[in-house]
Amino acid sequence: METNSNALRERLSYIGPEEFVQAFVQKGPLDNDKSCFSDHKKASSLEAYVDWFNRLSYLVATEICLPVKKKQRARVMEFFIDVARECFNIGNFNSLMAIISGMNMSPVARLKKTWNKVKTAKFDILEHQMDPSSNFYNYRTALRGATQRSITANSSREKIVIPFFSLLIKDIYFLNEGCANRLQSGHVNFQKFWELAKQVSEFMAWKKVECPFEKDRKILQYLLTAPVFTEDALYLASYESEGPENHMEKDRWKSLRSSLLSRV
Repeated sequence: METNSNALRERLSYIGPEEFVQAFVQKGPLDNDKSCFSDHKKASSLEAYVDWFNRLSYLVATEICLPVKKKQRARVMEFFIDVARECFNIGNFNSLMAIISGMNMSPVARLKKTWNKVKTAKFDILEHQMDPSSNFYNYRTALRGATQRSITANSSREKIVIPFFSLLIKDIYFLNEGCANRLQSGHVNFQKFWELAKQVSEFMAWKKVECPFEKDRKILQYLLTAPVFTEDALYLASYESEGPENHMEKDRWKSLRSSLLSRV
């Protein structure tokens, strides 16, 4: 978990305010015109950070589906639940959501016999904290709490805030696209630009915090290079662990076995 947070902090440090500008820039700086993002250098660090979230989700799902024995799969589930809880405690909401997403993928969620071996009370609480209902109200409340803790904290550990990145980008995007650059009076909509500047400035403050955790190069290497299953491979592993429950699953299992195993 600490190495994971370290890796995330390092990736955050590559993202500058100019990438947010490039991602949402308009042809006319004060006109509501068609986006010309394609005319600019791609916001590669933003994209890489989103890709990292997806990789972590698939890595979690892969590690759960790999073990043949139910007891081993249950242990892996409980391990990732503990990692997710620690992510929440230190304010690493991005990894928290990635782990939850991985454990909620259909190939993992369908492993009912395995889930029955897992104490899910902690996981239920974490899911509640990241519940998307009411525009992620619970998460936003927790984020405000972490932000306030960061401002008043004395230790580097308490200053860490790693937001759920995809939601941050979505918020900035809809703020930019949903609010006019000019008011009906023709005046510049300073409220919009103040809100945009506030969100980006807050993010820039978060990424400046030094990560207090030491890098474990072996774990970091594993996180960055360990092979992850595709969605089809995850389903096949899931069906091999706990057999299909209906005709639709049986048909898919046969199709996957035919297509994937034939490539081996």
